[in-house]
Amino acid sequence: MSDTTSSAPEPKSEKGYGIQIVYHTLSGRVEEKQTTSKSPPDPADAVGNIDAHLLSVDEVYSRYSTHPTVGLELAAVRRRERDGKNIISPPPTVYWKKTFNYIFGGFNFLMWISFILTILCYEPLGPPVPFTLGVAVLLIIVIVISAAFYALVDWNANRIMKSIKSLIAHKAAVIRDGNQQIIKATDIVVGDVAVLNAGDRVPADMRVVQASSDLRFDRSLLTGESEMVPGTLDATSDNALETRNLALTSTFVVQGTCHGVVFATGDRTVMGRLVKMSGETKFKLTTIQREMWFFTKIVSWIALFFFCLSLLLYGVWLRTSYPGYDTPSSAIVNSIGCLTAFVPQGLPICVALSLTVIARRMAKRQVLVKNLATIETLGCMSVLCSDKTGTLTAGKMMVENIGFLDDVFGVEEINERVTKASDPAIFSAFKALHQIARLCNGAQFDVTTNHLPVQDRTIKGDPTDTALLRFSEALSIPELGVDASTLQQDYHKKFEIPFNSNNKWMLSVVSRVNTAEKNVESTWMFVKGAPDVLFPSCGSVLQSDGTVVKLTSKARQTFAMLQEDWSSRGQRVLVLCRKSIEEIKTGLPPNDVEDLMYMEMCDLTLVGLIGICDPPRPDVSASISLIRRAGVRVFMVTGDFKLTALAIARQVGIITQHVVDTIQDVRAAASEKTSPKDYYLYKPSDNDPIRSLVLTGEDVASLTSFDWNVIVGAYTEIVFVRTTPDQKMQIVEEIKARGDNTVAVTGDGVNDAPALKAADIGVAMGSGSDVAKEAAALILLKNDFSSIPVAIELGRLVFDNLKKVTLYLMPGGSYAQFMAILVNVLLGMQIPLNPYQQTCYSITNDVIMSISLMYEKPEWDLMQRKPRNTRTDRLTDWRFFFHIFLFYGLMLWPCAMAMWFLYMNQQGLSFYKVILTFNRWEDGWQGYTLSQLTQFVNVGQGIYYVTVTIGQCGTLLAVCNRRVSILHSNPLWGPRRNLLVLVGITGTILICIVNLYGAVFQRVFGTTPIPGMFWGLPFTFALGILLMDETRKAIVRKYPKSFIAWLAW
Repeated sequence: MSDTTSSAPEPKSEKGYGIQIVYHTLSGRVEEKQTTSKSPPDPADAVGNIDAHLLSVDEVYSRYSTHPTVGLELAAVRRRERDGKNIISPPPTVYWKKTFNYIFGGFNFLMWISFILTILCYEPLGPPVPFTLGVAVLLIIVIVISAAFYALVDWNANRIMKSIKSLIAHKAAVIRDGNQQIIKATDIVVGDVAVLNAGDRVPADMRVVQASSDLRFDRSLLTGESEMVPGTLDATSDNALETRNLALTSTFVVQGTCHGVVFATGDRTVMGRLVKMSGETKFKLTTIQREMWFFTKIVSWIALFFFCLSLLLYGVWLRTSYPGYDTPSSAIVNSIGCLTAFVPQGLPICVALSLTVIARRMAKRQVLVKNLATIETLGCMSVLCSDKTGTLTAGKMMVENIGFLDDVFGVEEINERVTKASDPAIFSAFKALHQIARLCNGAQFDVTTNHLPVQDRTIKGDPTDTALLRFSEALSIPELGVDASTLQQDYHKKFEIPFNSNNKWMLSVVSRVNTAEKNVESTWMFVKGAPDVLFPSCGSVLQSDGTVVKLTSKARQTFAMLQEDWSSRGQRVLVLCRKSIEEIKTGLPPNDVEDLMYMEMCDLTLVGLIGICDPPRPDVSASISLIRRAGVRVFMVTGDFKLTALAIARQVGIITQHVVDTIQDVRAAASEKTSPKDYYLYKPSDNDPIRSLVLTGEDVASLTSFDWNVIVGAYTEIVFVRTTPDQKMQIVEEIKARGDNTVAVTGDGVNDAPALKAADIGVAMGSGSDVAKEAAALILLKNDFSSIPVAIELGRLVFDNLKKVTLYLMPGGSYAQFMAILVNVLLGMQIPLNPYQQTCYSITNDVIMSISLMYEKPEWDLMQRKPRNTRTDRLTDWRFFFHIFLFYGLMLWPCAMAMWFLYMNQQGLSFYKVILTFNRWEDGWQGYTLSQLTQFVNVGQGIYYVTVTIGQCGTLLAVCNRRVSILHSNPLWGPRRNLLVLVGITGTILICIVNLYGAVFQRVFGTTPIPGMFWGLPFTFALGILLMDETRKAIVRKYPKSFIAWLAW
């Protein structure tokens, strides 16, 4: 039996850095413990006490009461299960930090400043009036509600993420009761003999007891180093963290295979101890959160600037020039309006809410998003690099054709033709082909499903080996002695070199069991792999009747034509070879045996070709069409043969052109093209024709920077074939470096992991290897490729809706309120919107209506726009502020101010009797008592408040659509129905009614009812804002290249 185990790399994450630091620190302390006397209890002691790596293989089996071929018996498993599940406890949550962030995060710190200053104004700076205390109470209520909302959203998002993470059931292959079984990784117990293959995550700490010569681990999660670590049978260091004969939890097998005996599970593993020591869950800002943090800083500094400016003007000008106009207390309270006016309190709430909404939608589609804002990054995707096998194709491979030098068979006709033949011996080559397909195979049946038909059994292995295993198990030709059950008994596997993406072949050495004949044909070397790689190593060929002839150039041409024919139909073609060798001496180290086998890789006998069909997934073609329509280029990056890859690419719509360029065309263009200085300019323009390109791994290795400029800048359709994992990663990095590209990579295999890590967004299939799933940011648990365009749309929708929220909040919540303070300070007019109304509007009216915008559905052209450029397309830009301050805002605040002056005029106070009054607004002004003047101001403030609130309803309806008329896309009916908009409008008007007519509010804050006409007129202003925006949109649609269209947000 071959010795094999594998472990693959875990992607780096923010919290991984803490793990790596603790790992290296702990390793150093273990070294010290081994050279110095014992000190008081130390976390390094537990790791220093590990000695499984210092035992011999036999001693390991003896200590843990297990057996290399039997494993643990069921009774032993039941006893050891009492030690608990193989689960690493997460680090404890630091609740005080979370609570601190909830209370002081976002714009809440400005609310705290406002609250503290308001309390000081109540006592001791000013007379303790109820109004000031009421504003303070309101501010603290706002802080508490905001903090509670952030906590609720965070809890809900975590709950959703935990529920979809639980859908990933990590599996492990173990030997129990003499059979290999696939169990949940959480059910592994100490003493289990685990079987690891390339791509597997190591499920528990284990001592390697059997290993293939090419065994390699990825310990990057622990060490932070990406280099592969060789696996050995013997200890290479006394330090358990440095030795190479231990496979540690959550590392990966990236190459080779091995068996290991489990010596620690759960929190007792090295990883479990590191997690407990680090106690770290670092928070990493996502792209959209960085945008929000940037915007928050700008708004906060502006608010603080105008707050300080307002106080400065009072201190150096108003206080001396117009004594009595304002008291210190009232000046501070009025200036606090600058803080509340500029704070779009609904924005952080909408960001948090949007992530929760997305989490719920993605959970319904069985999509695991490791970081929720990855969705927003998907909205920026401009290039999608996709693997072929298992990603674009179903990964359910089936053997379809068999080809010998002088005959070709369809799988379904094999038995029929052999039965009808006068002498079945004319097809003797099937026996050799069957031996190679069955014995040179890395896949294995799950013994618990052996009672099922061959096609229904569970198999652990890659898709190609799985197809060959099913074929060889089902193939039975009694006339030729072809039978899988006897084959396994007749041969013993002595050595194996598993398939890897660099060699592109697999090798097995087998020998006959219990044979008395000591001839040269008792030991065979079987090899299977890519035809173009193995053809040069072949010197002879087996004909269908079993005779061996020389592999002539004509025979090579025959096989090449057969390969081309099958590949052009989308089949993966493998060549099966064999060679009789001398028996391998016992006791040779695996590396020496491997070197010997490489020396034997010549003069092989070519047995035959096998054509394997792997049809495209049914949802891929339509999904790629949607993705391309969204302006995203889709490239195929595969290790498969060129013609096979091109055939699949044409079937799924990645290649649409009849003429496909090659490296020669790229070189010719590179020599003629004048390169721009900036890399971000390398991208196809809208007017460029669609061009297709195919490049091999050899081509990629020889490309220059100028060649890459042409490839990324001129081609819309590209297929990379025969690529290695390193070349896949290079392709991703070269594309990312040019054209401002945001690159996503889809894959499912070990060879895809480097590219998945290098990409901006890695997308793995749920049926893929553990390595790929760990490296990816997004996992399609149901292998549903159609979830990718949905995720792109959701990402764009989040950003689109946040722009709408910001555009809605600023004109009323910031602009109209700030203008009220400005006229009070500079123009000597009574403030038309008091601090309570400013604060209340920002934290209730605005928030209620803005939340409804987060539930807006995608606009019809969302997936027809170009991807967002993360470098140039920000959440806010100059066009954005133009609309805020010179379009929506310039209509809203003059209307509100006009209503204030209209009411004052009705009371006999004309424009010039209201403005520039400063400290003259007192008892006797224009014949009115101070009580009457105060009543006028209270009513006028209510009118201004109502006008801004209702006017913003027009802004809300205007920003719901960027280009489409509300007549064709409205919130009441149709595909973009959003009744929450109506709920928000109703809610905000009800808040106004409560504020103006509520007895408590009237008594504390001086609010008062307003005349009926001032309830009706604002609706005409709201309609006017909506009609003006409808006119703007009509111009944009009619004249898309006009100046108005250029200004559009």
